[in-house]
Amino acid sequence: MSNQFLVWSKVELRRHQAVILGELAPTMVLKNATYLNTARHCWTKANIWIYDNRIVYVGDNMPQETNGTEMVELDGKYVVPGYIEPHAHPFQLYNPQTLGDYASFRGTTTFICDNLKLFLSTPITKALSLMEDMNKLPYTYYWWCRFDSQSELLNEDSLFSLSNVKKMLSSPYVIQGGELTSWPKVIQGDDNLLHYMRETRRAGKRVEGHLPGASEKTLTQMALLGVDCDHEAMTGEEAMMRLNLGYTTSLRYSSIRPDLRQILREMKEIGATHFDRVIFTTDGSTPAFYEDGVTDTMISIALEEGIDPIDAYNMASYNIARYYGKEHILGMVAPGRVAHLNILDSVQHPSPDSVLAKGQWIKRNGKAVKESTSFPWNDYGMGPLDLNWDLTLKDFQFSSLAGIEMVNSVITKPYHISLNPTAEKLDEDHDECFFMLVDKKGKWRVNTLLKGFATGVSGFASSYSSTGDILLIGKSKRDMLAAFNRIKEMKGGIALVENGSVVSAIRLPISGGMSPLAVEELIEEEKKLTSELRKRGYAFEDPIYSLLFFSSTHLPYIRITQLGLYDVKKKVILFPSIMR
Repeated sequence: MSNQFLVWSKVELRRHQAVILGELAPTMVLKNATYLNTARHCWTKANIWIYDNRIVYVGDNMPQETNGTEMVELDGKYVVPGYIEPHAHPFQLYNPQTLGDYASFRGTTTFICDNLKLFLSTPITKALSLMEDMNKLPYTYYWWCRFDSQSELLNEDSLFSLSNVKKMLSSPYVIQGGELTSWPKVIQGDDNLLHYMRETRRAGKRVEGHLPGASEKTLTQMALLGVDCDHEAMTGEEAMMRLNLGYTTSLRYSSIRPDLRQILREMKEIGATHFDRVIFTTDGSTPAFYEDGVTDTMISIALEEGIDPIDAYNMASYNIARYYGKEHILGMVAPGRVAHLNILDSVQHPSPDSVLAKGQWIKRNGKAVKESTSFPWNDYGMGPLDLNWDLTLKDFQFSSLAGIEMVNSVITKPYHISLNPTAEKLDEDHDECFFMLVDKKGKWRVNTLLKGFATGVSGFASSYSSTGDILLIGKSKRDMLAAFNRIKEMKGGIALVENGSVVSAIRLPISGGMSPLAVEELIEEEKKLTSELRKRGYAFEDPIYSLLFFSSTHLPYIRITQLGLYDVKKKVILFPSIMR
């Protein structure tokens, strides 16, 4: 396949034709398979011919020429399209390549990915090359185009300039704009963001919303302004409202919103019978959430809730491909489509027995066939984090009266600091900790207090954050400094320190936020870290998402950002960052 994304050359197209004419043998034939016939909404028995990475024939016939063809008998087996993740955040400790390896074993072979990390970590030219070169792997990667940082950055305007957005939108790998976390600005008259939305429409691409708690009036306005889909329905009623307004509605099952089962039940109770405009997403869950499956888990839940199996599989494949205008190459078992295929023992068991991705065996008869791949991140400006500067105890000065209080994993509110923040250590009989955001280049810092994170965390540091800057949390300034020094040694990562010793750590040497480890190994590291944090009083669902969202201004009510402590509702800096 030529490097132009999923466009076959004339020579390749003539070879595919030659297979049908009996002049060339197919690479593989799946014999006597019962496959999901999406066009007819039924299960059909057929032989499926594959040449290289493409399905070239589906029907009753066998090829005339079979020299070198791999014949695979599938009588009694079921074949469905490879699953598609339409809303991937592929930088949640894992990276796009390791996520692809892990998820493909479970049947998900196409990913539509957030590119915020690329905007923040590497020049646009390198980001565009990366998005193209990822598709040399056996999986399919499409991308979004972010319009803003969902935080308050010192260089926001230069990063998310019209020029950069238009360069992204011109890429064939980018198929949507968004997710539109700054929709309140659009509602309130921000014509800059509206212009980006119009540029996305002009490029013939979708606009993805992010509209939690939005009223019918707000949803209607955003539909008029250009939003096509939203994944933030938290009840069956909210999902149905989005459908009523013409949205494609993405149902979420994630580490911070694991409520798909309840939403489906409520939708059915309200009267949902057709799911053609409903799709599934795991919304960038953290590694441990994927321990039992990825998209296949969502299909299982749908089947258990009595959703028609064809609807359940379509919500994970065809509906997504059609929404993005890619049904001619993805989401169907039909001639001309990429050979992303899952082979099932039973329709009721969506975790596949065997997986083909671009015509290559990823998994066969329950066992991995393909060895884990690697990706040269350094070539794209996303190498180890070089913190070539030092923190000292002089940086640990706290004098603010306004602090941040956690409501849950991701929502925070302001609170009035009443204790003395000048002490070197805080007592463990309360849940207030020292809290800092430090520039990854060492130029500035923001110091405040954090209430509700934990009672017994002594020193905790992370280069994993929404902006790539360094988060420090803890009761002890010395242990916070020791935790920082540990992530500096690791060239990026997360470290929990107590009495000067490292209790738990995760190395994240890819741009300070991603691990090269297989997801299976990363799951164990995350589980250990979470367990140690829980022992020390962390009581919410997901500490990794807490780290990610401390700086994210699309959530209420107060955030720690590069500009300083930020009041989201009033849109003002409560106190600014301090130059070091």
